[in-house]
Amino acid sequence: MVLSGFLIIPLVGMVVILLLPKRAVSSIRMAALLATTLVLVRSLHLLLAFQPQTGLLQFEERVSWIPQLRVFYHLGVDGLSIAMVVLTALLAFLACLASWSIAERQKEYFILYLLLEIGMLGTFLAQDLFLFYVFWEIVLVPMYFLIGIWGGGRREYSAFKFFVYTLAGSLAMLLGIVALYVQTQTFDIPELAKLAPSFAPGLQHLLFLAFFFGFAIKVPIVPFHTWLPDAHVDAPTPISVLLAGVLLKMGGYGFFRISYPLFPEGAQWFAGAMAWLGMINIVYGAFVAMAQTDFKRLVAYSSVSHMGFVLLGLASLTPTGMNGALLQMFNHGTITAGLFLLVGVLYDRTHTRDLTAFGGLGVRLPVYAGVLTFFSLAALGLPGLSGFVSEFLSFVGTFGVWRWQTGISVLGIVVTAGYMLMVLQRVLLGPLNEQWKALPDITHRELTTLVPLLVIILAVGIWPLAVLHLQDPSIQALVRHMFVP
Repeated sequence: MVLSGFLIIPLVGMVVILLLPKRAVSSIRMAALLATTLVLVRSLHLLLAFQPQTGLLQFEERVSWIPQLRVFYHLGVDGLSIAMVVLTALLAFLACLASWSIAERQKEYFILYLLLEIGMLGTFLAQDLFLFYVFWEIVLVPMYFLIGIWGGGRREYSAFKFFVYTLAGSLAMLLGIVALYVQTQTFDIPELAKLAPSFAPGLQHLLFLAFFFGFAIKVPIVPFHTWLPDAHVDAPTPISVLLAGVLLKMGGYGFFRISYPLFPEGAQWFAGAMAWLGMINIVYGAFVAMAQTDFKRLVAYSSVSHMGFVLLGLASLTPTGMNGALLQMFNHGTITAGLFLLVGVLYDRTHTRDLTAFGGLGVRLPVYAGVLTFFSLAALGLPGLSGFVSEFLSFVGTFGVWRWQTGISVLGIVVTAGYMLMVLQRVLLGPLNEQWKALPDITHRELTTLVPLLVIILAVGIWPLAVLHLQDPSIQALVRHMFVP
């Protein structure tokens, strides 16, 4: 029951909060924080016990759930998912701390928040397609309400758009799951991977496309990305952290866990298109980010750009490129979470995200300025920080296969440097806007949410093997599986 604990602890937290009176705000917050803390501690224990050299599923739990359909409650973790589980647990804990700023209906908020954590963790742990789809869909419901009730601006519109887009992708994926079950009479992902060579190429192409639409909307891949900036801008800061840090990674993870091992012929057939889509994401997202004056919308479009490196690495079908893609998912989760937290710190004080309204805050908020500079340099891919490593691996792995797409994608890095330096210039440099002369610097609680991310970004930048040794054996096994004659 090692992995089930990741789902049971938040569930118990939900029940405890449900039993508490809504006026007991401090107790509600502490119950949610305790639940996310226990999950984080459990993820660290899992990380210490994990044996990456095997490249196989570990800590498996398999119990018959719906025997008539051969559906199993099947959980497992390997090199493809271990870093995602730890990242989800960490960001859920940090975003829970950041949720102290939620000023109304805290009871409902934290119940939905813990339900969201269950859905995210379950998606990364599920080894049965039916169970995977259940967790995938669970995420939609709390996210819809968390944006629609506690968000700002056009929150109802943004929540509805997020729900409709992701549900449309989910329905395409559901059709693929049903077709796969009719063909094989099983939902078990490892078993389906073994049957993959027997699937006709035409069937693999169709099934790959069905799952592609479900994952592409979540990544998101251009042109399915338009829900993301709206959702980010109108979501409360802690939910933006989870949306960018975890939910986008669910789409990329879907390619690693389902599309590539189950439809290797389809993946090879679609690799060229994946490379072009990755290039478009990188360059288009960077240029659109450059044009933004809303701080949060700029970071949202930067996410579109940075997730393009995941697609580029996947398109390479090489161990180096795919290692870069999987590492980019982890690195982007830590970097973009920090940036959204920093946007929230500034918005809580000024109630504006307009970059043209700031200036000179580097003198007034020196600690905030230092942290913002660090995360901005990580986002633009400065060597020595984690973002550089994963982008470099994606480029190296893909260049030998898709040279034009890789060469054009380099332009995205130049533009990224431009808009991140523009952020630093507009927020920190120049004369101080008199309107902000009394702004307080970042608090200890806010700094607590950022320091763990800062340490991880620096550590992975200096010693990337810390993460790569966890995932490489599973990546190598996946690549071998895909090219079995």
